[in-house]
Amino acid sequence: MQTLSENRPRILIIDDDEHIRRLLLDVLRDNYDCSQVESAESALEALKDSQFDLVISDIQMGGMSGLELVPLVHSIAPDCVVLMVSGQINIETAIAAMHAGAFDYLMKPFNIPHLEAAVARALKQSVLLREKRAYKNQIESLLRQRTAEVDRLAYYDTLTDLPNRTLFEDRLHQALAGQRAHQTLAILFVSLDQLKKVNDTLGHAVGDQLMQEVAQRLKVCVAESDTVARFGGEQFAILLTSISQTNDVLEIIDAIRSSLTPTFDLTGMALFGTASIGVSFYPLDGDDSQSLMKNAGAALYRAKDAGGDNYQFYAADMHATAAKRLALETSLRQAIENGELLLHYQPRVLVDSKQVSGVEALVRWQHPRLGLVSPADFIPLAEETGLILPIGEWVLREACYQSKRLQAKGAKSIRVGVNISAVQLQRQDLADTVMRILAETQLSPECLELELTESSIMSNAEKSIEVLTRLQKMGVMISVDDFGTGFSSLSYLKRLPIDVLKIDQSFIHELTTNQDDAALVMAIITLAHNLRLRVVAEGVETEEQWKFLRLLRCDEIQGYGFSRPLTSSALEELMESSGSREEAEVRLGAY
Repeated sequence: MQTLSENRPRILIIDDDEHIRRLLLDVLRDNYDCSQVESAESALEALKDSQFDLVISDIQMGGMSGLELVPLVHSIAPDCVVLMVSGQINIETAIAAMHAGAFDYLMKPFNIPHLEAAVARALKQSVLLREKRAYKNQIESLLRQRTAEVDRLAYYDTLTDLPNRTLFEDRLHQALAGQRAHQTLAILFVSLDQLKKVNDTLGHAVGDQLMQEVAQRLKVCVAESDTVARFGGEQFAILLTSISQTNDVLEIIDAIRSSLTPTFDLTGMALFGTASIGVSFYPLDGDDSQSLMKNAGAALYRAKDAGGDNYQFYAADMHATAAKRLALETSLRQAIENGELLLHYQPRVLVDSKQVSGVEALVRWQHPRLGLVSPADFIPLAEETGLILPIGEWVLREACYQSKRLQAKGAKSIRVGVNISAVQLQRQDLADTVMRILAETQLSPECLELELTESSIMSNAEKSIEVLTRLQKMGVMISVDDFGTGFSSLSYLKRLPIDVLKIDQSFIHELTTNQDDAALVMAIITLAHNLRLRVVAEGVETEEQWKFLRLLRCDEIQGYGFSRPLTSSALEELMESSGSREEAEVRLGAY
């Protein structure tokens, strides 16, 4: 606890006349903590040792004068106020005191009330100065903090707290500027393969948590002198500055892949992580930062195109692939608006009668320069870039419109199947979107079948069941496409609100020559019928396959053996002429 004297204002009295000092002490000591010295030089020493709120100083003293003392007092104690005292009664002396920096000026002999009032005013000024300085210091501190925060936002990723692209490029530029002859550095672009799937199925909050954990694991794979940065999305960048040979990079890559091997325990679910990695070297793959980063990016695209979970070193031919991919993505973004997408239809037929029972809508892209682009080239790109959402909705709407138009022209009502991506399935509004499009096109829900893969359903089975149940209650049929290639369990299969299983064509290809495939197809058909599901065999191409499937009591088939995908006009001609089995067989070149 402070004593009373510590709480009282402190005053330093300076005068070479002992009687003046005693007088001032007698007047002020009852209310203030007072000290006295007889010279300006002694006052400076006292100010260095102790803190004072007010200095009362004579102007004329032996040695340094009071006027010379004032600026020195302020330099030592900026919040200390100086009150000047003089026996000279003239305005020039008072002005000189004010110019020197004194707060007030008193004449000898003292008028005690005037003296007390002047001291009180001076001490209030001292308080104001302290408060002003404290406020200024606070503002400056806040500004420094804000500047530091702004700098951090400018140079660090807010999610992972890693350096961002700007800081990475700056460090790369500095590293290149400081490189010695024959010294090598490497850039690694690392892309987490699972992030998009996690975001689509479990939500972006879980995806953010995953990226934070990946960031921590990557940091321990490199030396302190190296830089691990995040470029946004699923991509990280690593700058290795102490590379002597290629094997050094291979060791880092092995460390990265090993660090991702332990599962990530997020929201009670164990997730596995793999990464695609692209590598470029200085000076082999470029002598400036932009070339090195561009080439590492090209290598990363090659690693992704190879299926992920691998690494690629830059090679000169990668630019052509990367440029083609970028051009394709740019064109794909304009394809819907420019009316370049179209639908072909793969007929489904009944095994027993070979009559058309339905069609599967297949999207095609009529590129103005490249011609008909294969779905194998643009669908994966659409899924990766998120364009699958507008494309998927366009396909659904167009298939419903064309199906309704066929009905209006007198063709019999057949069911049209539309493929739904995992991204569409996990959207909360899928059922609403389907309902809205059915209302727009006035197509009966019983004429629509949504086809989904095992993996897309099982990525979030509980949510899938909820969405599919709602769709099924609307009257829409649900089928599982490419059945047998996923990992669905029987416990989930019996709970899923589905109507049809479509056996993947990989099991049909050698159905009549491979006993294992034949046994597997037989088991799938038996399982489906026991669950009261219809079975469609995909990829049927020969009469022997058709006969074997008919023997196994498969319900429907589709494949090039019956018909290749048809344009909408060709489908219209088919439906107008397929009133009998014989007409359909002749037109389609049946078995």
